[in-house]
Amino acid sequence: MKISVIGCGYLGAVHAASLAELGHEVIGIDVDAAKVRDLAAGQAPFFEPGLGEILQSASASGRLRFSTDMSEVRDAQVHFVAVGTPQTRGGGAADLTYVNAAIEGLLPHLSAGDLVVGKSTVPVGTAARLAARIDESGSGALLAWNPEFLREGFAVQDTIAPDRLVYGLPPGGEHREVAKRLLDEVYATALGKGTPLVETDFATAELVKVAANAFLATKISFINAMAEIAEVADADVTALADAIGYDPRIGRRFLNAGIGFGGGCLPKDIRAFSARAEELGRGESVAFLKEIDAINMRRRQRMVELVTEALGGQVYQKKVAVLGLAFKPDSDDVRDSPALDVAVQLNGLGAHVIATDPKAIPNSIRLHPQLGFATDTDDALHGADVVVLVTEWKDYRELDPVATAELVRSKVIIDGRNVLDPVAWRAAGWTYRGMGRP
Repeated sequence: MKISVIGCGYLGAVHAASLAELGHEVIGIDVDAAKVRDLAAGQAPFFEPGLGEILQSASASGRLRFSTDMSEVRDAQVHFVAVGTPQTRGGGAADLTYVNAAIEGLLPHLSAGDLVVGKSTVPVGTAARLAARIDESGSGALLAWNPEFLREGFAVQDTIAPDRLVYGLPPGGEHREVAKRLLDEVYATALGKGTPLVETDFATAELVKVAANAFLATKISFINAMAEIAEVADADVTALADAIGYDPRIGRRFLNAGIGFGGGCLPKDIRAFSARAEELGRGESVAFLKEIDAINMRRRQRMVELVTEALGGQVYQKKVAVLGLAFKPDSDDVRDSPALDVAVQLNGLGAHVIATDPKAIPNSIRLHPQLGFATDTDDALHGADVVVLVTEWKDYRELDPVATAELVRSKVIIDGRNVLDPVAWRAAGWTYRGMGRP
């Protein structure tokens, strides 16, 4: 199929490259000329495992192009809108400026029978409004909503082989059938492999994404709340999570206490969900999300407190080796990163912070050049008064406690992700502190 993808940020670039890899002819559109040049050259503007390879192969095949010229979408029949919906300044609501602009930019180039497909995460009710706008334009195009469920670090896999597909289809028999048929063609490979498909209306499709993120955020903050109790009760939150995780109604995944979640989706999506619920007069229905957010932010502060306690109450001019800057491993994304936040807070208290990360140092320098950085883990560890593990990259999970002890000034480690073996580290002479662990 001939497909356009409007917006080539994290979501759009992955989506465009993956669809081209599946055999479609794809044109990606973005207003950022430098980004377009990088993508056209087969260079990913951010780190995502596997993206560089499929960008290069799809571009070499001639199936994938990028441009800043919206008129180049004219030959496409399906148009994905994958622009960002950031948090509004000074508020929690989603900023729909880019979504609205993408639709307005598309309208002059749509033809009868075209399908516009929203992938951006938007407040419920947005799709109905945009469908009306497309209808009044007289283009004869239709709208559908197809939420994304990408996990950073697994985004290519999640696009090519998704765990489910959701179609928010327009009302009316004929329009619904046309939209479904076109989406089925787009996702023929995944559907052919038995990927579950949920067909629903606009509003439900919009809610699926934010509901999924709200549930995930709740599960993460729940176990972090249990960690707060475990610390004062001298219990072990990891053993607690193991025990309740055997219950199939609960499950063990994402029951890992630590310094909380971050990134460009979860924090802003739960805030936007709360804001939209308030607008709909049902703010009380998701009022708990404000506490979820508060628990999440408290974990960062708790990490700073643990470091301060480990240093005898005084962090000023103490060398702190911070392992990790990205909000999660296998990513260079530092948006709302708990790891970077902890580093910044410790620096603000006067610590001599040396932070390292396999991929996220350039993005961190742009945001916080006042921090100290080391591209080599050993350099960050050398002479440290305390080691702080805040992003669970494999390299950090597999550190040898004996070898690491030879690099530092003081054998003190704070495990902000509870991924190290306390027994092994203590046996090597380390003072080990975890999150919610005795």
